[in-house]
Parts: sequence; structure tokens; C-alpha cells
Amino acid sequence: MTTNKTNPKVDEYLNKAMKWKEESEKLREIVLSCDLTEDFKWMHPCYTLENKNIVIIHGFKEYCALLFHKGALLKDEQGILIQQTENVQAARQIRFTNLQQIVDMETILKEYILEAIEIEKAGLKVALKKDTEYAVPEEFQTKLDENPDLKTAFEALTPGRQRAYLFYFSQPKQSKTRVSRVEKSTQQILDGKGLND
Repeated sequence: MTTNKTNPKVDEYLNKAMKWKEESEKLREIVLSCDLTEDFKWMHPCYTLENKNIVIIHGFKEYCALLFHKGALLKDEQGILIQQTENVQAARQIRFTNLQQIVDMETILKEYILEAIEIEKAGLKVALKKDTEYAVPEEFQTKLDENPDLKTAFEALTPGRQRAYLFYFSQPKQSKTRVSRVEKSTQQILDGKGLND
């Protein structure tokens, strides 16, 4: 049984908010009207159904957003969901730059939230990419081919650590930057450490 009681940590967060305060308060009102439980996770208001994350309200420099944890499964009939970066697999955002946008979209937002709740109740899961589906940047592949010890060490890392390195190596547009990242990380990989260890 869910309750739509407010959480004191969210009250505190909103009281301290310097930016997007009115927008966040309106989003909070809309989400709570959908019978979700208010929590505070990752330093932001988070709304759950039986302890499963449904949506989170968060603010950025240029916009505030309502993030759907399994947004990739929503139908998005309005075409308003945004994938934050190409590496984000499940979550999707609806972004706002002013209060009026939220007011105008209230009915649509409730529809999306209710659909997200139904997805959670049905136990649906986002099919995440397998590690083998991530491209190995050419610069890193060259280094792996040249250094069998590096290849062995990389393959011995956990899938999450491998993914982190592949994301890190593939992000720069320029080859020389990718090469530099590979060179700087080589010893860490040989030591069996992840990118952030």
C-alpha cells in the first residue's frame, strides 16, 4: 500500500533550492497525485512504488527534469522523452525551462507517470546491452593487439569495469585524445583496477 505523504528531506531540499524551486514544487504535486511514495535519493526527490524507483525530479543548469527510471519502455506518444547521453540505457527525461511548460503538460505528465507505474507493476525490465555489444575503440584495440598481457588483464576485469573503460576511451572525438586516455590507463588495467579504483 503506497501513501502520498511528503518526505521531510524533500521539504528541506525544496526550501534550500535556489533554482527551479517552483518547477520542482509543481512536479512534486503532480507526481504525488499519482499515489507514489516520496523518498529522497541521490540528493533529489525520488518517487517509488513498493520501493521500486519510478521517477526522480532533478535540476540542471539549463533545465529541470522529470526522469523516468524505465523511460525507455514508455510509449512516448508525445515524443517528449530525452535520452541524457547515448550511454544511458533505461532512463529518459522530460525537460522543462519554466513553470508554465509544466502547468500546460500536467495531464500528459500524469499519463506518463501512470504508464511508468503500470510498467513497474508488470515487472517489465529494460533489455540492457551486453558488454560484447560495446565497440572497442580502434586505438584501444591496437594496444590490445600489441600487448597480450594488457588483453588478458582487460578480459579479467569485471564487465562493469570493462564498460567504464570502453566508454571512457570512446568518448573523445579526436584520435590523439583517445590514444592518450588508453596510454594513461594501461598500467591501471594491468594492475587489475577499474577506471575509478
